[in-house]
Amino acid sequence: MIRGSPPGPTVKCNSGDFDCTVTNGYGIFPDRSTCKVASVARPSNEADLLSIVSDASQKKQHMKVVTVYSHSMPKLSCPGGPEGKGLVISTIKLNKVVSVDPLKRQMTVESGITLRGLIDAAAANGLALPHSPYWQGMTLGGLIGTGSHGSSIFGKGAAVHEYVVGVRLVVPSPVAVNGKFAKVVTLVEGDEDLLAAKVSLGVLGVLSQVTMQLEPMFKRSITNRFERDEGFQNRISAFASLTEYGDITWYPSQGKVVFRDDFKVPITTKGKGLNDFTGFRPQARLVIEGIRASEELLEATNNAGGKCVLAKGQVEILVQSGQGLKNRDGGLLDFTGYPVIGNQSDLQASGSCLKGNNDLLLTACSWDDRIRGLLFHQTTVSIPISDAASFITDVKKLRDADRDSLCGTELYSGFLMRFVKASTAYLGKTSDSVDIDITYYRSNDPLEPRLDEDVLEEIEQMALFKYKGMPHWGKNRNVGFVGMREKLGVKGESFVKAMERFDPDGLFSSDWTDAVLGLRGKGLTVEKQGCALEGLCVCSKDEHCAPKKGYVCRGGRVYGDARVCRKVEGVIEGMSERKVEL
Repeated sequence: MIRGSPPGPTVKCNSGDFDCTVTNGYGIFPDRSTCKVASVARPSNEADLLSIVSDASQKKQHMKVVTVYSHSMPKLSCPGGPEGKGLVISTIKLNKVVSVDPLKRQMTVESGITLRGLIDAAAANGLALPHSPYWQGMTLGGLIGTGSHGSSIFGKGAAVHEYVVGVRLVVPSPVAVNGKFAKVVTLVEGDEDLLAAKVSLGVLGVLSQVTMQLEPMFKRSITNRFERDEGFQNRISAFASLTEYGDITWYPSQGKVVFRDDFKVPITTKGKGLNDFTGFRPQARLVIEGIRASEELLEATNNAGGKCVLAKGQVEILVQSGQGLKNRDGGLLDFTGYPVIGNQSDLQASGSCLKGNNDLLLTACSWDDRIRGLLFHQTTVSIPISDAASFITDVKKLRDADRDSLCGTELYSGFLMRFVKASTAYLGKTSDSVDIDITYYRSNDPLEPRLDEDVLEEIEQMALFKYKGMPHWGKNRNVGFVGMREKLGVKGESFVKAMERFDPDGLFSSDWTDAVLGLRGKGLTVEKQGCALEGLCVCSKDEHCAPKKGYVCRGGRVYGDARVCRKVEGVIEGMSERKVEL
């Protein structure tokens, strides 16, 4: 049985805990930069954490938190200040349950506990986390810090931070407090600053402990309905209002859509279902590298049709296997049909590639950077539910102009649509939204254009700018965060004020977070040769694309204000300096 080599460390040091580099769980940041730090600290408890932050604060050393698997794509774990002089604080040892209150149905845990650890600890006490993301490898501190969520607009919604009722936060202090240049701040429901601490991007300080509001264990019943996609966009809003945990997966090139009917059932309902999502399972290294090599070959030979063939086969396998759901009813097959019924703790998240002992990388998670695994971009944007039908209609127009153009997304589970409720958290969602998650091929060469690059760039810009979408804080390329200060409005101003109170010297800030929040004159985009290929800029001239390979900057076909890198036959060298009027 394949169990999977666990992921490698995201902090690597040349001398003990000193002279280190920091990366994310994919081994690459959006701008491909290397993050160098002076050292890493690994506190075991809050007292350790207080001393570490105090020491760095006294020295005016910039700091960032790094989690055990570091699954945020942007540079949230890279400290600011002079390169190579910062400190990263690992929460790998801050992973314990502090207390459980059965009467209040509350549990206090350290911020470094993984989602799977939290789910299992709650289940051991007969309790359930109401909602969660689908990937179980994130830590609680990391997932609430980036506003991570499941799918629901029922009740408080699907964002985990909506169930946070208290935190303990270690923050710098410019002056000594009880002999320390740091202090512990306790926030509970009713404290306005909790609205800043719930989703903070790690710029307020270090979350030490989090208290979660849970509920008694319950079961869910899941049925995936596969349909043609004619007119499905007109049913999105109604579906969101009817399914408590459901989502939608769209395979645009195949014209197929999957509605996941997913709702609570009594705990006494028969069923031992389990979610072991196929994409999060361990895979043999030879299989992973073979898949990547196949996609690279199709890219190199401009064979979009080949991607369509692979995608069709892959989707068929997903259909037959229940997309990783297991009935566990004692039969010979893992999946025997719908509905799949099981405990919330067994269905809400998965990630079996994290389990098992090191087998020298014979097996791994498919994106493990220690092998030639999958490398991809993610564009994840929430648009108001009221605009979802119009957005999908626009995407269909692009799809219909070239049916093969979006097959590449179907190799990465198509367009995943989850529902997220408006939040009171300052950096939370500003309206009830459809969160649209698109994953697609990324080249090992930053100057190599992708097949049908222009189509995905137009969709990205359409979601962000035409429909004023909100990016997922833990995903997206640089262009995804352009204009965020304006989109957040008054809530953004309130967050910045809280940030200035908690960390007046900006020791937990960095160029990246400053740019995202529109502070200190920092810019998000980087204009240079090929910058649009990696989402570091929106092209404004041909050299931002790859003119020598036929990719030049052009306007959008459906969204006219978009500026995309399109392959144009007969492009002559010398056009690379042509300005594109915006």
